[in-house]
Amino acid sequence: MTTTGTTENTGSDTTEGGVAARLGAALAPFVGGELPVRLRAWDGSETGSTDGPLVVLNTPDAVRRLLWHPGELGAAQAYVTGELDVPEGDGWDLDKALTYAFAVAQERGLASGRPPVRAMVDAIRTGAGLGVLGRPPAAPASQARIKGRLHSLGRDRRSISHHYDLSNEFYSLILERNMAYSCGYHSSPDQPLDEAQDAKLSLVCTKLGLEPGKTFLDVGCGWGSLSLHAAEHFGARVVGVTIAAEQKKFIDERIRERGLEDLVEIRLQDYREVPERDHFDAVGSIEMGEHVGQKNYPTYAEVLRRSVKPGGRVLVQQMSRSGKWPGGGPFIESFIAPDMYMRPVGETVGMLEAGGLEVRDVHAMREHYVLTVAGWLERFRANRDRLVELMGEEVYRVWYLYLVGGAMAFRDGRMGVDQILMVRSGDGRHDVPAVRTF
Repeated sequence: MTTTGTTENTGSDTTEGGVAARLGAALAPFVGGELPVRLRAWDGSETGSTDGPLVVLNTPDAVRRLLWHPGELGAAQAYVTGELDVPEGDGWDLDKALTYAFAVAQERGLASGRPPVRAMVDAIRTGAGLGVLGRPPAAPASQARIKGRLHSLGRDRRSISHHYDLSNEFYSLILERNMAYSCGYHSSPDQPLDEAQDAKLSLVCTKLGLEPGKTFLDVGCGWGSLSLHAAEHFGARVVGVTIAAEQKKFIDERIRERGLEDLVEIRLQDYREVPERDHFDAVGSIEMGEHVGQKNYPTYAEVLRRSVKPGGRVLVQQMSRSGKWPGGGPFIESFIAPDMYMRPVGETVGMLEAGGLEVRDVHAMREHYVLTVAGWLERFRANRDRLVELMGEEVYRVWYLYLVGGAMAFRDGRMGVDQILMVRSGDGRHDVPAVRTF
């Protein structure tokens, strides 16, 4: 990835070793010793390990951001604006650099404890000497600014719009022809992404027992990949709901192109506003439950239960996460998916059961997501010029960091994704086979 920041001489240091050496000395107590990376400052000076990746501070604003927002958020802000860069080359790319940084942090035990007060005072003095103290730089233009009561109808619409209404063309350059923005089902690492998404959609429809004439509710239908697949390949009569206006516009056009007007209806509607009760033969919700919030999850489970007929099937595909950042961490929460909430899969299963659904199968798919994101990244890099033309360099960098970080999280087991198949069964009767057939 190319550097977008402009090298400045503001605050350049005239002492031996330049700005980089002074920053390296100030950072030593925070990183447990010698800098594990090769650091190049805005005055051209360098310090640190020649065995690590190169990190370039193009402007003093990068340091100023990190002083105001230490850790992930400040680093992400500096990266997406181009104030900080991790140039690719010499065997390094963003994935390898971040993987290396995680490994060093774990090896040095940097997650535990706080630096001594003296170290913090020295760091502030160094910052003052380099002229980097001052008011915080403005938040990047790509950072979400979502107001309103958490998970109110209005705030949820704004949060979803921030992520999904960039433009349909933007997503078409990253996703495959189905526009399936969720984990695929890969029979091998070499399987084309189109085929893996077809396999996932057919797997979902098969688990739900869809066939001609059956009615299906697609909750959080995205760009319609599952809704259209269920109608076109399984003959189901489908209602899909989304609160992203750009998505509905896209799906409606595809419905007309494929002549599916008699089988598919897409509503611009919040899941809480679905009026049908005891109506659908099957209900599906693919990677939408992460967006409803912890407090609203029982309501979400109840909507799934009440929408399906007694004995009907419900399938949720949902990401899982443990630890102190259920929203995915400061970067994801600030730039990608405001108000998202994830939990361990066992907790989600418990909440769905408490909502009156009997869990019949939990299918772990974490490794599949690594392959899915790899396919997205391949298309993302190949379409770089058009993506930058559409959305600008800053949004491109946001999404590059997002995709690389997401692939790492699934690869390293910090996140998972599962298909949870359930039935609405109060008396123990349903038609899900006792022997697994999928």
